[in-house]
Amino acid sequence: AKPPDDVLAQADRELRRLDVIPPASPEYSVIVSYVETIAELPWSKLSQDNLDLDQAQKILDRDHYDLEKVKRRLIEYLAVRKLNPQGHGPILCFLGPPGVGKTSLGQSIADALGRKFVRMSLGGIRDEAEIRGHRRTYIASMPGRIIQELRRAGTRNPVMMLDEIDKIGTDFRGDPASALLEVLDPRQNNSFSDRYLDVPFDLSQVLFIATANYMDGVPEPLRDRMEVISLPGYTEREKLEIAKRYLVRRQLEENGLKPEQCEWQDEAFRRIINDYTHEAGVRELERQIGAVCRAVAAQVARGKAERVTITPERVAELLGPAKYVRETKLKTSQPGVATGLAYTPAGGEVLHIEATRYPGKGSVTLTGHIGEVMKESVQAALSLVRSRNSEIGAKPEDFRNIDIHVHVPAGAVPKDGPSAGIAMFTALASLFSNTPVRPDVAMTGEITLRGLVLPIGGLKEKSLAAMRAGISTVIIPKLNEKDLVDVPEEAKQKLKFIPVENVDEALSVALEKDGAQPTSESKSPS
Repeated sequence: AKPPDDVLAQADRELRRLDVIPPASPEYSVIVSYVETIAELPWSKLSQDNLDLDQAQKILDRDHYDLEKVKRRLIEYLAVRKLNPQGHGPILCFLGPPGVGKTSLGQSIADALGRKFVRMSLGGIRDEAEIRGHRRTYIASMPGRIIQELRRAGTRNPVMMLDEIDKIGTDFRGDPASALLEVLDPRQNNSFSDRYLDVPFDLSQVLFIATANYMDGVPEPLRDRMEVISLPGYTEREKLEIAKRYLVRRQLEENGLKPEQCEWQDEAFRRIINDYTHEAGVRELERQIGAVCRAVAAQVARGKAERVTITPERVAELLGPAKYVRETKLKTSQPGVATGLAYTPAGGEVLHIEATRYPGKGSVTLTGHIGEVMKESVQAALSLVRSRNSEIGAKPEDFRNIDIHVHVPAGAVPKDGPSAGIAMFTALASLFSNTPVRPDVAMTGEITLRGLVLPIGGLKEKSLAAMRAGISTVIIPKLNEKDLVDVPEEAKQKLKFIPVENVDEALSVALEKDGAQPTSESKSPS
């Protein structure tokens, strides 16, 4: 791959210096290493893109189940590339919990395009020189990781995956995230300057794909340069399909088994998903399937069995007692207890928020390993209850003569965020009005001191958690009604979603009426 003229001129200057430097000089080897690097870089070598959209769709469908939004965006990219080959490529960022297929999706994109795939892990990088390279004045200097990876790939247009971009650190050696700004800007990266090379290199043909679990750890200027595509956690049905289509086949192959030697029942997969994994992705699911396959391989290798059928009972026998117990809806209703919904890296969770009161001097105790934002939600909820004491049925002196304790199990798990505000308010309103909250109702939403219910994130995951727990009614902010499109049809059929604009509407649904029993009917909104 012939370098540009200015690069050739730079290399020529360095070669002329070699003529006057003794081979024993330390600088001699530095110059040789530099010239070799320039010679080996793919200055003009490009892979031929495969722009057959139907073939690309087949490859994406072959390797990944569902993820329709992501696949559609990638096909759009290929279509634009086909119509405008010289256009700037987008900088994509796959955002989602661990194990949902972010990294493997990058490999599939490279296969679909017919390009080389390069993965660069950014987790724990704290030195800016890892991105920009070291100046040649330093001993053992070398190019940055991006130039090194391109040198290995041997082409100027690979698919480069910047894995775990939210895990980049910073210290006295500089800020690697800031160094990435030039790399990830389609308008600037056609002349990326590595300190070691000291000549511009064109990165505009590289398809950069970043991955992250959270966007909170990504600086705003960097976030602004990327097109974020969310990959939500999988439902139980989706995990079942992924296990049947991909995971079992891979584990049978890795453990030397033939499909006819180890047959799986659907209920066995469900047992593993519900009792032995607790995740939004499928990484642990594959690990547990692998453990079962290894046990079967041991039996087959010893000649004890030629064919094994994996049933739920066989799973329990091979994997031992269940590792996880799913949070379920409350069995009974009592004042001061409400069910909230939370979003965690493992997917949606059900939270049972408990409030109690006892004689005291008006202090508030908060327990359950809750963060600063959630503590403020409790304070806002309590202020709202006090401002509406007459409507709730509490007396002003009640708040002066008692202490309040709010607890959010499980105590060892850290929790934070404002979306439990509506559940906090409902638990406190239930406590002071001495009216139980319906145990089949869960809720999510941030509240204001005016009693408004504000929108939240992760509605799909929270809905799935409510469905798993046996909840029948979910109170959501009115402004989140538009997000119901993302909720799986299965959840819409089993849950009744009630959008509310203020806390009064929420209380009218959540609190039991005159001792009436909670309803068990569940229906989808029309």
